Amino acid sequence: MFIKPDYNLENIYSIDLNELKSQGINALLFDLDSTLMGSKTGYYTEKTLNWLNEVRKDFFIGVISNNYNPEYMSKVESCTDFPIVFEAHKPDVKVAKKFMEANNLIPENTCFVGDRPLTDIVCGKRLGCKTILVDSITASIEKPIVRFARWLERLSIRK
Repeated sequence: MFIKPDYNLENIYSIDLNELKSQGINALLFDLDSTLMGSKTGYYTEKTLNWLNEVRKDFFIGVISNNYNPEYMSKVESCTDFPIVFEAHKPDVKVAKKFMEANNLIPENTCFVGDRPLTDIVCGKRLGCKTILVDSITASIEKPIVRFARWLERLSIRK
């Protein structure tokens, strides 16, 4: 199976917000780990927080995460001031669809952003959203085995 994200970018900071706005996008749904924060860190960097503050001027921000660790979820919720849902079971869309309905989001105006083609991008596509695949926000410090696994997963992407 080949997957084709609408955009394949270096990281979240490479997202052209003006281009998305011009396409009628008014909501961004993000994966959490490795997309908005380092995997399992439970905090946003200052750079990410500043970027998110810019994003929220024009877009609804939400997070849809597969994480299911109660301690971690609590840690993330304590530093997150936008809607977030855990245990999403992506690429399944049930949880994400309920999240979108609860926040009055429609797929045509929503973009799904994540670092994993087989979970985040497939979920976004199945929801009918525009999709952006980004590399890990901590790509420069990831272990070689993690980088290799990411490379393998990206073989499923059609350029």
